[in-house]
Amino acid sequence: MGKQQEVKRRGVEEDGRRKGKGKPKTKAKAAAVVAEEVVPVTGCWIRFPRLRGCMSSRAKVDSSTGGCGGGGGESKLVTDGCLDQSVPPASGSTTTSNTGSISPSSIVGEELKLAFQLRRFTFNELKCATRNFRPESLLGEGGFGCVFKGWIEENGTAPVKPGTGLTVAVKTLNHDGLQGHKEWVAEVDFLGNLQHPHLVKLVGYCIEDDQRLLVYEFMPRGSLENHLFRKSLPLPWAIRMKIALGAAKGLAFLHEEAERPVIYRDFKTSNILLDADYNAKLSDFGLAKDGPEGDKTHVSTRVMGTYGYAAPEYVMTGHLTSKSDVYSFGVVLLEMMTGRRSMDKNRPNGEHNLVEWARPYLGERRRFYKLVDPRLDGNFSIKGAQKTALLAHACLSRDPKARPLMSQVVEVLKPLQNLKDMASSSYFFQSMQHERRTALASPHGSQSMKAQGTFARNGQQPLRSLSYGPHASPYRQPPRTDGKRQ
Repeated sequence: MGKQQEVKRRGVEEDGRRKGKGKPKTKAKAAAVVAEEVVPVTGCWIRFPRLRGCMSSRAKVDSSTGGCGGGGGESKLVTDGCLDQSVPPASGSTTTSNTGSISPSSIVGEELKLAFQLRRFTFNELKCATRNFRPESLLGEGGFGCVFKGWIEENGTAPVKPGTGLTVAVKTLNHDGLQGHKEWVAEVDFLGNLQHPHLVKLVGYCIEDDQRLLVYEFMPRGSLENHLFRKSLPLPWAIRMKIALGAAKGLAFLHEEAERPVIYRDFKTSNILLDADYNAKLSDFGLAKDGPEGDKTHVSTRVMGTYGYAAPEYVMTGHLTSKSDVYSFGVVLLEMMTGRRSMDKNRPNGEHNLVEWARPYLGERRRFYKLVDPRLDGNFSIKGAQKTALLAHACLSRDPKARPLMSQVVEVLKPLQNLKDMASSSYFFQSMQHERRTALASPHGSQSMKAQGTFARNGQQPLRSLSYGPHASPYRQPPRTDGKRQ
């Protein structure tokens, strides 16, 4: 199935736009770049034809460089001896530990605020850590860039042999001008200064010439999206509830516990990453904004996010509040309950938009069964599903003021963990199953009900305007291209 389109509409808040190749043009900017201790890159920045968009747009194989490419336009994988030994930093580099305090630098009109605990990598270190950004190391791709798996020292920046040291995810930045750089800066600013068990950890960064890379902790189970909409065994109900609680705690921290309130603005299944124990962590802070301060009730900004997840009042007015995130959480909660995507044009008419299709069932005690993922086959908690439907209904209220705080959402979800009242033995569930079988037997109901058990890959319609691929978050698997539905 083709890629999910994601279109960004970003507000560029500076007065001017960067021109040329991003080189500093003033003495102040030149000094800032010098302070960044640029290290010459050695080795090759390989461009793979089948990963178009994942490699640097300026990088080309230089056939005159020994071992870095061949004639006839063919690209060869070259590791420069990076795989079996740690590579020391290039001469003049001070990146052996890179944990010291770094002064803010003015880069393209942005103030880069770097937390002292972040490690600073050279480009060559990350090239070697990811085995030359080879396709086998690719974890995912999207509008921001591509994400590769790599291995580095436990407490340093040098690359190590695969399977040893610290496993990380290295996110590259596409060279799409100022807006891509702004996202990179936002990611470093927020994740570099926010620490919480339910936020993905930013290990470090690389800023060298026009290269911008971020290094994250590796999340072995990938994204919630990959698990929730897979065709194989459905994600168990108990794990769905665990993930919902963890993600809610992450948003509650951003809204109510962080030193400065943060509006996440891009809450969706592809941005919820899972560790080995299915603990949820929020990733991709490129769209995050500081919350309103003082007497202000909202932040005015151009609309950006993803159709199907963005709150309707935000889409209409551009007024952003923490309740916009609460709405998005309600959409994801509904996706977890139903196993359906927020937007899916492959479903029958009237079922393309998940929220609008589900609204009639959310507030009714006896009809909420119609919302539960049929692939669970009754292996879900009756009480848990009822409470989840009511919570989703509250989060999706058309009146933003009527939506709960995320701390209240957390308190509702806590008692729903590991409930044992399975629906498979209940009278209502058996009645629902009979109704479903009757619908499947009828000529008009067959197509609609069968569609309930299948999942399209590219149903979402995005708001983003600067990227036409899926927005990159670590571990987002590339879309299928064989024409089959996911």
